[in-house]
Amino acid sequence: MSREIVEAIRGLEQEKGIDAETLMGALEDALLSAYKKTPGAAKYARVDLDRDTADFRVFELILPPELEEKLMAQAIEEQEQTIDPETGELREPEEPELDPELIAPYEDQITTRDVTPDDFGRIAAQTAKQVILQRIREAERHMMFEEYQDRVGELITGIIQQSDNRYTLVQLRERVEALLPRSEQVWNERYDHGMRVKAVITEVNAEGKGPGIVVSRRNSELIKQLFELEVPEIADALVEIVGVAREPGYRSKIAVISHADGVDPVGACVGPRGSRVRMVVSELRGEKIDIIPYNEEPARFVAKALSPARVREVLVDDEKREATVIVPDDQLSLAIGREGQNARLAAKLTGWKVDIKSETEFSQEDDELTYEDGEDVDGRCAAVLSAGRRCPNASLQGSRYCGLPQHQALARFDTNQVTVLSALADEEIQRLADPDANEGELQPLIERAMAEFEASSADEGDADEGDEEAAPAVEAEGTEEGSDEPEPEEALSQDAAAEGEEGEVAEAPEDAEAPADEEADQAAGADEALAEDAASERDEAESSEESEASAQDSEAS
Repeated sequence: MSREIVEAIRGLEQEKGIDAETLMGALEDALLSAYKKTPGAAKYARVDLDRDTADFRVFELILPPELEEKLMAQAIEEQEQTIDPETGELREPEEPELDPELIAPYEDQITTRDVTPDDFGRIAAQTAKQVILQRIREAERHMMFEEYQDRVGELITGIIQQSDNRYTLVQLRERVEALLPRSEQVWNERYDHGMRVKAVITEVNAEGKGPGIVVSRRNSELIKQLFELEVPEIADALVEIVGVAREPGYRSKIAVISHADGVDPVGACVGPRGSRVRMVVSELRGEKIDIIPYNEEPARFVAKALSPARVREVLVDDEKREATVIVPDDQLSLAIGREGQNARLAAKLTGWKVDIKSETEFSQEDDELTYEDGEDVDGRCAAVLSAGRRCPNASLQGSRYCGLPQHQALARFDTNQVTVLSALADEEIQRLADPDANEGELQPLIERAMAEFEASSADEGDADEGDEEAAPAVEAEGTEEGSDEPEPEEALSQDAAAEGEEGEVAEAPEDAEAPADEEADQAAGADEALAEDAASERDEAESSEESEASAQDSEAS
């Protein structure tokens, strides 16, 4: 061999980035394989290659019989048993070849003999070439695996090289390709040759002959990575994407939370005039994205997750992780979404089972439930909501209320109305809901809440009584102010008498002072009633006179 081989190996080292020692080892294995192809080759042999001059020598390994038997038995034990697919029986293991690594520890017991052939021949040279190429490919795949094994979940950009019904090949860089399977493609996207595409690495393996990198366009991690690329607040960890619910090609919902004061998480993701979210939608080929502010309170989080529908009320069951959502009748279809898509994404985003009902449907179900004197006879929570309906959640074992802190706090009051807590802050309600809290420390909170509740109830009662007494007060005031105005009853009797004499209703004088509006309405109604009575009496009198006159005429005739 000449030094051209050494220079070629060094060129491959620089071009492909493969270690020269690896290539030298591959060349030794190739020469050994080529030697075994020659007639009369030794059973055990070793090739020594000079790293500087590229000269090689082949040595035959002569093993003692007892050592050969020992190593052969050890190799047979390590050999795996195989099953014949045609007969289903275990195959007898073939006589294995001793691995050079297995022989290496016993070099002091092995004698060698130089058996370097004068000419390998054409077949031996072809075998050596194949072994070298195979080792180079294995080295490239190992380097690729080492580079990308820690990059799972990372966003990469590649160029489409080939696309068909089975898979799509994406070139990441020179001599590195990734596989985009059919199962990881979005149904409404086209992958044309030469098109640049972004995807997420989902798997890296070093087995098989094809590409060892698998990428995806359907993974939810793709949306996170795209927003991190477009939103600086997410890249700086000021805003965090807590959860993602996605139906690729249709719609996605993301929940965001801010870790810095003064930073609006939704506004940061939307960007000025929607520029940031528009870039993400463009990369996803028009897929709609809903950005939801994350809330630790499940009821509020579920209500926001059903956006863009308006939610009237949310009732949660902490044990079963179920949420009953009440929406206006005109918002029911919007809350459910097309083929249940909106409700399905909201349930996936929040992790709660969501049951959506309209106000009419919920009120009908609420009327069918029996509830008497606040007794927990059906296992339901005894709390009465601000709308006047009873909480439909199941009560906890040993308690009359459900797991909500607002409802647990009602156990310390004589009433089950939730409005009694309206004067308290959230922290105070949490203290009242704690069963281990000191009763003496909570007594001022209870007294203050009851005082506010009783005061508000008294104000509502006074307002109702004031509305009922408003009309008599106006009448009395109008009577005192009128100077020469007769009493209503006297005026009405005078009008009736005048109407009986003249046959028409007397009109009120124009210069008389006008009473209050309510008194005028009542007086007008009374005038009409008395006028009708007077007219009917007059008609009866006239009819009786006519009947007497006719009777006299008949007697005279």
